[in-house]
Amino acid sequence: MKIAIAILNWNGKELLQKFLPSVVEHSKEASIYIIDNASTDDSVAFVNAQYPNIKTIQNIENGGYAKGYNDGLKHIDADVFCLLNSDVEVTKNWLKPIIESFKTDSNTAIIQPKLLDYKKKDFFEYAGAAGGFIDKYGYPYCRGRIFNTLEKDLGQYNDTTEIFWASGACLFVKKDVFNELNGLDEHFFAHMEEIDLCWRAKNLGYSVKYVGGSEIYHVGGATLSNTNSKKTYLNFRNSLYALTKNAKGLVLGLLFIRLILDGIAGLKFLLEFKPKHTLAILKAHFAFYAHFSYLLKQRKSTKNKIKYYQRTSIVFDYFVNKKTNYKSL
Repeated sequence: MKIAIAILNWNGKELLQKFLPSVVEHSKEASIYIIDNASTDDSVAFVNAQYPNIKTIQNIENGGYAKGYNDGLKHIDADVFCLLNSDVEVTKNWLKPIIESFKTDSNTAIIQPKLLDYKKKDFFEYAGAAGGFIDKYGYPYCRGRIFNTLEKDLGQYNDTTEIFWASGACLFVKKDVFNELNGLDEHFFAHMEEIDLCWRAKNLGYSVKYVGGSEIYHVGGATLSNTNSKKTYLNFRNSLYALTKNAKGLVLGLLFIRLILDGIAGLKFLLEFKPKHTLAILKAHFAFYAHFSYLLKQRKSTKNKIKYYQRTSIVFDYFVNKKTNYKSL
């Protein structure tokens, strides 16, 4: 099994200096590539000089996470792609459980390892924790992380199990499946495009797995922090995109309730004196309306839509019923 680790870079020399050594040291089973999104710093020159065995692929523009990977991966020959963030520290033997899981089940198309917090290594990390799910209205949550509440890693998720979505911070995907899905949806630009990818894979009958025997440490927020209103905009907009494209059932009814819930979120931000985030949600909705016809076309092209949720409303579970960890759900 040929594995290619592809790290997307944009002006990230400092991150590469800090985190690339662990990837090189602990990834002997794979080839490593840097896909550069038209950086203006000297990060590519740094990699070429310090790591001559690492191949660099230079995109002509910064098309974000989705387009950046779609363009770069066309130049890589492998059985499995690992889309790895540049702010990740990997651990010894992290690839072996992943490889074994792919070999054990031929229907497994996408895998995520255990994501722990680089700054607080005994806690799960926000971006994917121990594997992701969404509720009926498209709000994401994870084993080990619900909204901003992060669980301590006590070995409670050391299993291998089916999940709904795998984190884009470290996502293994079979090349054939990635191509069958026509890659990541470039309308997303960044954030939650991995949820859309996994959802489309599941609609085709493929399996998405979490493998707890593989551990990595993720900084998170290296590109956009959780306090950045642009991240709020992308998360709310892209969640609506994915829901409209892929959800089973009467989507207009789902969207009506979802828009009400988003309005409540906007009001909450306003009461917390975070008007930029309220404005970001409004902008997300206007962008969603502008792309609605495209999303409906994508929806019509999806012939099989599976049941996609375990919880009706994670918002209600968390804020009303005070269920702040996955096993209490």
